[in-house]
Amino acid sequence: MQTVKMVVTGPFSAGKTEFIRSVSEIDVVSTERRISSTAEKTVKEATTVAMDFGRITVDDDLVLYLFGTPGQKRFDFMWEILSEGMLGFIVMVDSTRPETFREARSILETFRAYAPTPYVVAANKQDMKEAWEPEDMRHALRLDPKVKFLPCVATDRDSVKSTLLELLYSILSEMESGEK
Repeated sequence: MQTVKMVVTGPFSAGKTEFIRSVSEIDVVSTERRISSTAEKTVKEATTVAMDFGRITVDDDLVLYLFGTPGQKRFDFMWEILSEGMLGFIVMVDSTRPETFREARSILETFRAYAPTPYVVAANKQDMKEAWEPEDMRHALRLDPKVKFLPCVATDRDSVKSTLLELLYSILSEMESGEK
């Protein structure tokens, strides 16, 4: 059986934990802790401090291990640890919070520096009225036209599966081109 390690990263409250919970076939191992800052509590009650871990079996031969990173800068020491051995990563961006776009871009560049692996960018919360259009987000994030930029809803299992499959296709494509 082949296992593939994928990392789900992005800014605070982008939807990383929900993304993993939506598809994991095991109870997600989570290191969420209550937030003490009132400024951050307005967005959510708890935050990931080390990682989230989930697993999904694609078929008899393939299992994906999903590692979610903490989104807060004070826990960024975990990013490099979690990136070790990853075959690809997903950068989650909250489509309703343009104030996080610059941070998402910085996280993307950090993970590209850790490992030159395939990645996709997921525009989360596309089901919300105030969500930015994906093309406007692509422009704001200064993404190359070749980068897969996918609309997503982290609480929707099919949307999450679609995002994971796109990353998996990119990983398989790179593996095949490396074998030639």
